[in-house]
Amino acid sequence: MGTRLHQNKRLQLFLGLAAGFCFGFLLEKGNVTRYDVILGQLLLYDFTVVKVMLSAVVTGMIGVYALRSAGLVRLHPKPGGWGRSALGGLIFGLGFATLGYCPGTIAGAVGQGWLDALAGGLTGITVGAGLFAAAYPRLKERILLKGDFGTKTLPELLHVKSWAVVIPVAALIIALLAWIERSGL
Repeated sequence: MGTRLHQNKRLQLFLGLAAGFCFGFLLEKGNVTRYDVILGQLLLYDFTVVKVMLSAVVTGMIGVYALRSAGLVRLHPKPGGWGRSALGGLIFGLGFATLGYCPGTIAGAVGQGWLDALAGGLTGITVGAGLFAAAYPRLKERILLKGDFGTKTLPELLHVKSWAVVIPVAALIIALLAWIERSGL
């Protein structure tokens, strides 16, 4: 099935679109497309966003590595570095602080008909992407390649099997989620 899917670009696009709709639906059902919930997270009194995102991290991490262990997928990590992370975090943080949405929640909020997400968010993403693309050649050498650490994953850096990292990290996240829930946050 994997080979057939890899060769069928239309099916890939359809599955991507279907997954995007499901993702947006679940974001909306989790209330993380609501400005007041996002603001509550930023002000540290409503941890709905953290709970949704950490649950997704655990599910995705276990799912991806289970599929990998079964030989159904191969990982293709992208190179990383401190320059990329710092600039990406700065751009993301600026947009998030300005409007109170991240790219995923903007898409969900636009789907719900929120005009602030459509006018400010979609416009901001489009203009920001254009500015980044225009500045990319200069940014690449000056900032983006600084502190490059390549394509190594954490298990590769630690020279251990993947599950030796996945299981303890998943357990820590689950414990954190349980603590957040018990605390009433």
